[in-house]
Amino acid sequence: MSEYVNRANRLKKLRSEPKYLAGAWKHYETNPADFINDWGMTYDPRVKPSTIPFILYPRQRDYIDWLYARWQNREDGLCEKSRDAGATWLSGAFSAWLWIFHKGQSIGWGSRKEKLVDEVGNPDSIFEKIRYFIERLPTEFIPYGYNRKVHATYMKITNPVNGSIIAGEAGDNIGRGGRSSVYFKDESAFYERPQLIEAALSQNSDVKIDISTPNGNGNPFYRKRMGGQIDVFTFHWKDDPRKDEKWYLKQKRLLDPIVVAQEIDIDYDASIGDAFVSGEGVDDAMRNRPTDLHDDSIPVVLGVDIARFGDDRTAICCRQGRVVHWIETYQNLSTAEVEGIVHQLVRDMPRVDAIMIDIGAMGAGVYDHLKVHFDYAYGINFGSKSTIPECKNKRTEMWYNMREWFKDSPVSIPNMQDLKTDLCGLKYSIDSEGRYQLEKKDDAKKRGVKSPDLGDALALTFALPVSIATDYDYGYNSSNDGRSQTTGY
Repeated sequence: MSEYVNRANRLKKLRSEPKYLAGAWKHYETNPADFINDWGMTYDPRVKPSTIPFILYPRQRDYIDWLYARWQNREDGLCEKSRDAGATWLSGAFSAWLWIFHKGQSIGWGSRKEKLVDEVGNPDSIFEKIRYFIERLPTEFIPYGYNRKVHATYMKITNPVNGSIIAGEAGDNIGRGGRSSVYFKDESAFYERPQLIEAALSQNSDVKIDISTPNGNGNPFYRKRMGGQIDVFTFHWKDDPRKDEKWYLKQKRLLDPIVVAQEIDIDYDASIGDAFVSGEGVDDAMRNRPTDLHDDSIPVVLGVDIARFGDDRTAICCRQGRVVHWIETYQNLSTAEVEGIVHQLVRDMPRVDAIMIDIGAMGAGVYDHLKVHFDYAYGINFGSKSTIPECKNKRTEMWYNMREWFKDSPVSIPNMQDLKTDLCGLKYSIDSEGRYQLEKKDDAKKRGVKSPDLGDALALTFALPVSIATDYDYGYNSSNDGRSQTTGY
């Protein structure tokens, strides 16, 4: 009860003389955390009474200060969070503060479904949270003349005094409503067509705040988080004084591991339940030293995945047994340029035993020219029939072989974030005949995942068993390529 007493005494003082109220307005104009902490109310149906003072714990105050800095500096930000961190309530309270204390502001809110943005009477919807916060403030801070029926209509809350508004949107329409002072994207890792939203919002606001728990890697939220271009705020469950190790262990007992990874641990690689390649296995491979696993008696294989269009990359991977020596990427190259790069790489390397080339689209021309010079160049058709019963097509087979490689023995790959994103970003399904089917590139792109070119280049090194070459004549194609009978992936 002491907080209610403190607020009552504080309010009594504000009402005792006009200068105190004027001073409070002046102070709160630049101190949103103090305003929320001094007067805000929130709702939690798990406790009685359910309406409780919004008392900020230290990390929550940090978040409000972080939002204020983003707004002042006109820059984007991203908030990754554990479950029940209160980020939406806090952002809604910040929106209300901006709406009250600053003239002519336009605060946008978006989520993947309309009912998540606004559903009258549902306290879990964003706009009901904001209305709840506004309408439980002392009358001294509620805009004069404010009427819920007139000024807090569906998807829109208007300040009748200073003209500021809070407006909501959902789905693919996010960002279409005009310019905003600040725009909040709630659970933005879960949008169905994130690229459309990113394009729409690019011209909408200088201050775009993405808020979400993880939803796997490879999507725009993940790329923003890892890209190093915007400021990131992390709300981890360990920051919450209400939670301890006992609470965490209980969640692990009660919840599916994928849910724990996604909504509690903020683990991007483990939070996609139908990922084809395990993030844990990739992490282990990045930690292993190549010198500990190198075996020169194993074939050296190049995988060449050739860009199709747009922002796709041509990727070339060199693997020898349990070690991936390197992966290189190139963009906007012609078939002749790709052919020249591969040709020079092979000539500069001490040994190459096989070159696996994706022959889709541009790749067919590259393969035709390289085959003239190298018997051990092989054209791989991703859509052709798999040679093993577990997989539907050749591409899935290659990824399946690669996945087993990660699982069966210690392996080493370069510590590259793009490689990890590519390897762990693709989903899979089971077809009517019980076979694995890897997600198509175009389907992955629809949910915001870039073409996994580095992953495909590595997977290509598992396309066929390879023999070791014992003789090299790089200038001519020969019917006797000098291979021994020692083979392997």
